Amino acid sequence: MHEWGVVRDDLIPRYDTRLVILRGVHLLFARRAEHYMGMPHTTERWTAAKVRALPDDRNRYEVVAGELFVTPAPSWPHQWVVGGLFRHLANYLQGQRWAEVLISPADISFHEDMLVQPDIFVVPISSEGQRPREWADIRALLLAVEVLSPSTARADRQAKRRLYQREGVGEYWVVDPDARVVERWRPEDDRPEIVTGTLTWRPEPSTAPFELDLPAFFDDVLRNR
Repeated sequence: MHEWGVVRDDLIPRYDTRLVILRGVHLLFARRAEHYMGMPHTTERWTAAKVRALPDDRNRYEVVAGELFVTPAPSWPHQWVVGGLFRHLANYLQGQRWAEVLISPADISFHEDMLVQPDIFVVPISSEGQRPREWADIRALLLAVEVLSPSTARADRQAKRRLYQREGVGEYWVVDPDARVVERWRPEDDRPEIVTGTLTWRPEPSTAPFELDLPAFFDDVLRNR
């Protein structure tokens, strides 16, 4: 029993505030600011235009084949890996006139039912040396990279992987910080190449390949944090 006028905490209902419904889409928000990607539970077909019309709430919104994927802010270890890999690719491409590496947020859309924001991506530069000035100028990717979080693994390995293969992206790297490996996909692959030692990438035959010692890389970005 409780006295009248006294509010007992144990009688107040508790709600799971991690589940939010946005226009018919269920979003699971992170307990520790890690990626928790919400899968759509609606028949609504999303387009790039619809996503661009959403309010800026600091989440990452992507559309793959008309399905909406929403990802809250990533964890610090995720960002350490993204930042370290971006730095290596930027050093490799510094001064090159055939490609440029960028980092999300982004707005890459080849079709009305597609809008993606890879963690890292490399865009080709035209033979005239013209770099993209607008997101709409990007019509191809030489490389797309996603760094896994526990709840994004399925989407990164399935929906996005199929999309990048279908669109002819030169290579797609799925970086697994926990296993300390890179899963490399090319458009024609049925299975990924699992790279555990030196990651080599040579998109331009006239240029020396990009090489990254993965054990040393993961030690550098993760061990001393």
